[in-house]
Amino acid sequence: MPLPLEIKGRPDDRVLRQLVAALLFEGIIEARRSGGDGSTHFRWTLGGRDFRCDALLGAFGRVRPLPGSVQMREDNGSWSEASLSLLVSALPGTGITRAKLLNEMKQTIAFSAWNDRHLAVRPRREMVFAELEGAIDEGHPYHPCYKARTGFSAADHALFGPEAGEPFQLVWLLVAGRHLRQALPDGEEAFWQAELGAETWAQLQRMREQLGASTEDFGLVPLHPWQWRNLSETLVSGWIAAGDAHCLGLAGDHYTATQSVRSLLNRDRPLAASIKLPLNIVNTSSRRILEPHSVCTAPVISRWIGEMVASDAVFDEDYPLTILQEYAGIIADADEPLAGQVGAIWRESAVATLKDGEAVIPFTALMMVETDGRPFADDWITRFGLMPWINRLLEIAVLPVWHLLVYHGIAVEAHGQNMLLVHRDGWPVRLILRDFHESIEFSPAFLREPEKAPDFLSLHPSYRDAEPDQFYWTDNLDSLRELVMDTLFVYNLSEISHLLAHCYALGEPLFWQRVENLLSSYPHKHGMSGRQARLAHDRPEILTESLMTRKLLARKPEYHHVVSNPLAADKLQRRRRP
Repeated sequence: MPLPLEIKGRPDDRVLRQLVAALLFEGIIEARRSGGDGSTHFRWTLGGRDFRCDALLGAFGRVRPLPGSVQMREDNGSWSEASLSLLVSALPGTGITRAKLLNEMKQTIAFSAWNDRHLAVRPRREMVFAELEGAIDEGHPYHPCYKARTGFSAADHALFGPEAGEPFQLVWLLVAGRHLRQALPDGEEAFWQAELGAETWAQLQRMREQLGASTEDFGLVPLHPWQWRNLSETLVSGWIAAGDAHCLGLAGDHYTATQSVRSLLNRDRPLAASIKLPLNIVNTSSRRILEPHSVCTAPVISRWIGEMVASDAVFDEDYPLTILQEYAGIIADADEPLAGQVGAIWRESAVATLKDGEAVIPFTALMMVETDGRPFADDWITRFGLMPWINRLLEIAVLPVWHLLVYHGIAVEAHGQNMLLVHRDGWPVRLILRDFHESIEFSPAFLREPEKAPDFLSLHPSYRDAEPDQFYWTDNLDSLRELVMDTLFVYNLSEISHLLAHCYALGEPLFWQRVENLLSSYPHKHGMSGRQARLAHDRPEILTESLMTRKLLARKPEYHHVVSNPLAADKLQRRRRP
């Protein structure tokens, strides 16, 4: 199923357009622009060759090239569809980074084409949550490597990609205790019996006894079957040869992959925990292992935020929010050479939080167009009316995240995959947030209750001499604002405002005016004018993360560029004038 401007069956065109969109948005290429016929014409020169495209300009200056419009001038002066390889070869960066980028985009095209050939077209509106998590096959709407999964073969894609929805069991290892760090909510045996069920626990215990590996000396660790194959003949084989690990094989419940590929839902017991496992694949911007420091810190962080939400009546009465607890973590060999490659994080099931009459969907579904050419939420919009439904969606999506930031001082990474929408027959009623172990930030001086913050220095040795912005804490409030506005606004809600403009002719400025109304009303209701002003969310220009620049240059953890802010006070004042 496509994004609003996508041509079904042309992933090559989509990848090319998303690459050019990122290059123009981040200022990697200098283009001349001119207007006309409702779109903007861009022309630029790279590697001695002229290129052009027509694009729509959206909120925050997001560039959205029109289908089939990215062209290059041939030697004879004619224009033809641009060559992805030629375009990439002229970009900044090293030969290595350009080659990696090109290979990841080619793999994205190949896997997308595989989906088109092999997966039946399925209506998604009536799917249950687990089915929908896999069936949202569009991938990242901004990053051109949205389905790279480097390391996966076509067979791996069919077995372990979320789109095919194939269930699989996990591989279980016994690992010597000296290699393990664990953060479990109960004693080890009680934890495993609850997670595995009595039958699987007994099966693994029998195998443990046959090996003579006592519970005092060896702990259980699950592995994704692809990760086991990737590691079994290399790094893990040394452990096995030394007697520090034993493979017990496949066992237990079956799981299916979610949009993120490495987070898995329990197919056999939907109310049981989901599990996040490391994969040595690269997708979009990063290698999908688990940051070693974060695995055992995860339960502490999610418990901290969960208690914060539970103790604030505003989250119950005004801004309904559920925090999916990451309540257990295990990491093996937190240091090299296996750092982050063997471990797991357990997270509460979203379905288990539902009340009678409620259903839940991934927030990313709201960005998509279905097989009938209508947006995923079109039936709901028709039932409730466009503006009432949008207003309610924005209240549910924006205000809980904003209250966490302004009132409590916690910035969360509220991008589409981390947000779930709970609804009753299509009417938004509650937000669910997940995945906190690598994606929160706070400033100690800006916390409302700093005395309740975790003692991070005691949680992991890496934290003891860490600089601000290296892990979870910062001394710069701009970083907090940027994390929330990047993830929630620039790369998330902007996709919904784009879809509404494309499918309902609702101008994006009107959508962002509604967002601004919520943000400007918020501090008066809660006495937060001073704290909100310190975040300066309404300045004319803001910094946002440069995902493609990072991919190409790869010299720093993050790059940033300046974008125009549709929430800027001066622009909004001009729009309000009669």
